[in-house]
Amino acid sequence: MNPTTSAFNEYSTIRRIALRSPEEAFQGQHRIDEQWKRLHYTSRPDFETAAQEHRQFREIFASEGIELVMIPGSSELFLDSIYVRDSMINTPEGLILASMGKAERTGEPMVSAKHFESCGFSILGSIEPPGKIEGGDLVWLDQTRCAVGLGYRTNQEGIRQLREMLGPKYQVEVCVLPHQQGPEGVFHLMSILSPLDHDLVLAYSPLMAVPFRQMLVESGIHIIDVPDDEYLRMGCNVLAIAPRKCLMLEGLPKTKSLLEENGCQVMTYQGREISEKGEGGPTCLTLPLNRES
Repeated sequence: MNPTTSAFNEYSTIRRIALRSPEEAFQGQHRIDEQWKRLHYTSRPDFETAAQEHRQFREIFASEGIELVMIPGSSELFLDSIYVRDSMINTPEGLILASMGKAERTGEPMVSAKHFESCGFSILGSIEPPGKIEGGDLVWLDQTRCAVGLGYRTNQEGIRQLREMLGPKYQVEVCVLPHQQGPEGVFHLMSILSPLDHDLVLAYSPLMAVPFRQMLVESGIHIIDVPDDEYLRMGCNVLAIAPRKCLMLEGLPKTKSLLEENGCQVMTYQGREISEKGEGGPTCLTLPLNRES
């Protein structure tokens, strides 16, 4: 089950994917009631509805023949642990434990790492403080090149440690992120960039650094820009299950039409409780472990 056999990009066909259920992350309505304001959720999630939404979300992957790896929870974790993308970074050399930029999430990487090790995945290392990096800030563009967002959740020291761990055969492109909602906001590189194929990405250009956007264009990548009003509802957060076959939050008709006009097959899911209230879309809820090479 070593992830080094995978294609390392964000668009090849997913074969194995990791998630954490609301039963493990939320653990009940009482914990939601205690934590949602502290964690800056937009409103209080409903536990039973969240569990139902997540079951339907998992059924989409199962129907595609994707193996699900369900990560257990822990009493030390908070509601945000449902967004499994952030605590672990998948690389061709093994998994890296993230160093979380949000204080309430510092326990997540070790809990996830213990489970992955028990499943036979190799651990390359961990980002150590004062370095910070979260998985939502890292996007694999191809087998040897990744992009990292430099912002409130990922800092220069975290990127330096990542480069050191990956070694010279991997290229790390840095995209400087805007202030946007500030340190308390939920903003990662994947908030404004979702690869769909080797030559196609969904993006929100108004918040993208000019040098980084130019690099994408010069690499021959076509950019589909998310409409302003749908960006605010996580319209840019789209998970590619296979090249030009993607999963997005329900209720974003303009973005869905743009994707279809560019040859994408689009599936949607209901995510009011598991996505909208915690501002975490399908890429946040999932950690692809193996994509078809």
